[in-house]
Parts: sequence; structure tokens; C-alpha cells
Amino acid sequence: MTIRVVLADDQTLLRSAFRVLVDSEPDMEVVAEASDGAQAVEAVRESGADVVLMDIRMPGTDGLAATRAISADPALAEVRVVILTTFEVDDYVVQALRAGASGFLGKGAEPEELLAAIRTAAKGDALLSPAATKGLIASFLAQGGPYATMDTEEEASADGTQEQRPVDVLTGREREVLTLIGGGLNNDEIAQRLAVSPLTVKTHVNRTMSKLGARDRAQLVVAAYENGLVRPGTH
Repeated sequence: MTIRVVLADDQTLLRSAFRVLVDSEPDMEVVAEASDGAQAVEAVRESGADVVLMDIRMPGTDGLAATRAISADPALAEVRVVILTTFEVDDYVVQALRAGASGFLGKGAEPEELLAAIRTAAKGDALLSPAATKGLIASFLAQGGPYATMDTEEEASADGTQEQRPVDVLTGREREVLTLIGGGLNNDEIAQRLAVSPLTVKTHVNRTMSKLGARDRAQLVVAAYENGLVRPGTH
């Protein structure tokens, strides 16, 4: 199966370089290019793309708005967005992950890393290394996320009742798996940590995604620290 890729970047030279690289691989091809977010969304709809390499900072409609538009369209539910950024972690990346991006890649990445990122995203996996995950968590907490200052698993609201969180619908084991995902562990590492099979972990991951309405693993990472399950130093 050939992975169909859309390149969205306002730099023509950079798009050309990416096209040569992607088209050199037997299992992928560039099906469209775009110089801004609006063009990217239209290109995705017309080309039947599997993966979008999306620059964030583009004139007009930026990559963040384009990612939101793609994620919000049920017809594009299988499309995966990989954010291209000059900086490894910034506020826009956190917002893009919330909007439905599968992960991010620095523009200074090696060619092999870019190709691996496309294949990883096409499989539905998150492009979040443990180091990158730590950076995202720190960035999120610095922004004052909704559960960033919680010291306990649940916090009383103004009237003394316990505040309901999205993760409250999860079982204890599902919360445990979500916490480990938030720490940057893959399924095999989680299976080893919990002394269960990778298939069992995959089942828990799929159920957690369904209950939380997450598109992919990257959004589970976001959910883990949005709900206070992961903080710097806890994983």
C-alpha cells in the first residue's frame, strides 16, 4: 500500500526537497502540495491523502487552523497530520496536538527521520519520543492547563463536591495505561511494566481512545497531562 502524502509549507524550495525525498521511496508518494492552510485542507479532500506534513507558520490560514479543520471533518477521520516546526516544542505544537495532530517533527530532522515519521503516522502511532513528551508536558503546565496545579487525583470544586474529569470514565487499569502513554512509553514497554501481553495493552489503549474520543495516541498523551495524570518527573 502506497502512503499518499500532502506537503503544506509556504517555502517552495523546502516543499521541493521534501517531494524529491518522499517520491524516492517505493511505499509513498506526494499527491499534492499547498502553500497555506486553506490550500492544504482542500488538497487533502481532493487527493485522498493519508498523511499531511504541515508547517505551522504559513500566511493566511496557518497550519494550526488547517489541522483543526482536518480533524473536525468526519470524512477525513483517517488522515494523519504531522506538524513541521523550527522548534522542537512551542505553544503552537501543544495546540496542534489538542487539535488532532499525530505529532511533530523538527525541520532540521534527518531524511530518515522524516520518512520514518510519515510511516509512523500512517500506522496511527504518535510521533512523541519520551524527551519530546517531557517538553510538551512542561510547556502545557507553563500555560496553566486545567489540571496543571492539582496535587491530588481529584480536586473539590467551589461547592465542596468532587470535580468530574474525563478520565473518570476509565477503569483503573485504563488510567494506568494512559499514565504510561503520557510518560512516552510504547505498547511493548507498557506491557513489560505491567507484566501483561502487548495485545492486552493494545486492547486497553483502544478502549481508552474510544472512551475519551481520541483520534490517536498523540491525543492520549495530551489527555494524560490535561487531566493531571502526568507531571514532569512522574514518569
